[in-house]
Formats: sequence, C-alpha cells, structure tokens
Amino acid sequence: MTSRTHDMIAFSSLVTLAGINPPLSLNVPTLFACLVGNVVGSLLPDIDQATNRLWDLLPGGNIIGSIFKKLFLSHRTLSHSLIGVFLFYKGLEWMLPKVFNPGFINPQLVLISIMVGLVSHLVADGLTEDGIPLFFPLKIKIGFPPVRSWRIKTDHWFEKYIVFPGVLVYLLWFVTKNHQLYLSVFKAIN
Repeated sequence: MTSRTHDMIAFSSLVTLAGINPPLSLNVPTLFACLVGNVVGSLLPDIDQATNRLWDLLPGGNIIGSIFKKLFLSHRTLSHSLIGVFLFYKGLEWMLPKVFNPGFINPQLVLISIMVGLVSHLVADGLTEDGIPLFFPLKIKIGFPPVRSWRIKTDHWFEKYIVFPGVLVYLLWFVTKNHQLYLSVFKAIN
C-alpha cells in the first residue's frame, strides 16, 4: 500500500475507535498529538525503507533511513511482525511519558493513536500481494485472501480507485452515522 492509503486507513481506524470507545477526557494538545501520532504510526512499520515518507519529515532523514534499512535486514521483516509490534509498543510506552508532559498531553491516548496507525498498516499490508512476515523470524508470509493473486497490488488501479475511495466513503458514512457522538466529544474538549 502507498503511504497515502496507509494514512487514510489509519485515520479511519482511529475515528472508528474514538466512535466506539470515546476518550473520557480530551484537550486540544492531546487531540493534535493523537492525530500526528496516528500518521506517524501508519508510517512506522516502513521505517525499514530509506524512502519512507517519515524520513522526509526529519532533517538528514535520508541518511538516517539508509542506516535503519541496514538494521532491519530488508523491507517487511521485523517491523511487520508481532515481535516488532511488541517492541514498538514497549519502546513507545517507555518513551512517550518522557517526551510529553502528562499534565498537558495524555501520553496513553497518544500511544493508542500510534498503535492504531501501526496495526492498521500491518492489516493493510497483509492484504497486498507480498503479505507480511507476521511470525518473523519465520519466513512464512501471511496474507489475505490466502490466494496471492487475489490480493491488492501496491499503487495499482485497485488501490487507487477502489481501496482508497472505499475507505474515504466508509469514513464519511461512519462519521455521518455517529455525528451526535462526535459532536459531544468535540464539546467535551477543554
């Protein structure tokens, strides 16, 4: 999947989660950090690619990206596995309270937002032709549907004209269906 599709799927997943299980309290800085964190999470598994859009956002990112590419062995290895999800979670769980002032930004909500983006990335990549090595270091790649030729080809017409617009239509439908809930969440923002 392209980064644009990953971003849209991650955002739709976050909005869906917020609609199903709204946060008890939310302020503007936390909301902003959650939205940014969700985008970062949607790109985080591709940290093993020097061409990841995440590297473009950092000064000297291309150099750092080429170093990370060597650390991760190749694309879709550790960062696309259950071990990778666990390591990202534990690292972020430790780091976020140190980066954000918990009295100002809720690091737990930011962690959830990042992880929603990260997991949605893996689910989306599991729908592509290559699948993902969910049980890395085992070399078995998991994909859905099980027949590889039925899966999505990254950046081809099906992703561009069916998947991306389909996710956008879903997002608009879900928000419209639950607009009263979202209004109450936005009214509660302090």
